[in-house]
Amino acid sequence: MTEARGDRRRTALLEALDHHLRESSLDSINIADISRRAGVTRSAFYFYFENKASAVAALMNEMYAESTAAAEQLRSDGTPAQNIEAMVRALFSTWDKHEHLFRASLDARSTSSTVRQLWDSDRESFVPVVASLIEGERASGAAPSGTDATALASVLLELNDRMLERLALGGPLDREQLVEAVVAVWLHTIYGEVRG
Repeated sequence: MTEARGDRRRTALLEALDHHLRESSLDSINIADISRRAGVTRSAFYFYFENKASAVAALMNEMYAESTAAAEQLRSDGTPAQNIEAMVRALFSTWDKHEHLFRASLDARSTSSTVRQLWDSDRESFVPVVASLIEGERASGAAPSGTDATALASVLLELNDRMLERLALGGPLDREQLVEAVVAVWLHTIYGEVRG
C-alpha cells in the first residue's frame, strides 16, 4: 500500500513538472510550484528527487524509449537511404512530442552531472546498434571497410544530438535541410557514397 502511494506521489510530481515545462523554462519553475500542483509537500519532492534536474532526468526515460524505437528504423527492410531517413524523421517526431522536455534536458545537462551522465549513457547505448549495422553492411560488401565501426557510430550519434539541439535552438537550416544533410552524412560515412 505504501509503495503504491509512493509511486503515485512520484508520478504526480513528474506530471506536475512536465506540465510546468510545457509553459515555461526549467529555470523559471520552482519546486514549490511543482509540489503544489502535485498535491504534495516540498519535502516529498526532495524525498524522490535531489533537485529539478534529477526530476528532468526521470522524465527523460519516456523520450529514451521513443529514441530506441527510432533507432529500430535502421533495421527496416528499406534501402539504406530510406532506413536512415526514417530514423532521422522518427527522432524529429520524438522531438516534436517532447520539445519542452528536450529544451529542459539541454538546460539541465549544462548544470547537472546526473542529467549529463544520463544523456551520455542513453546516447552510448545506441552505439552497438549502429556499429552492428556498419559491420553488417561491411561484411555483406554493401559498405567499404574503413574506420572503426564503433568510433563511426559514436560520431554519427553525436551528429544526431547536435541536429536535435540545432532544432531546439534554431539556426540557418530549416527542418528539411537538416534531415537531408544528416541523412547524407550518415550515408557518406557508412557507404562512401549516397545510396538509394
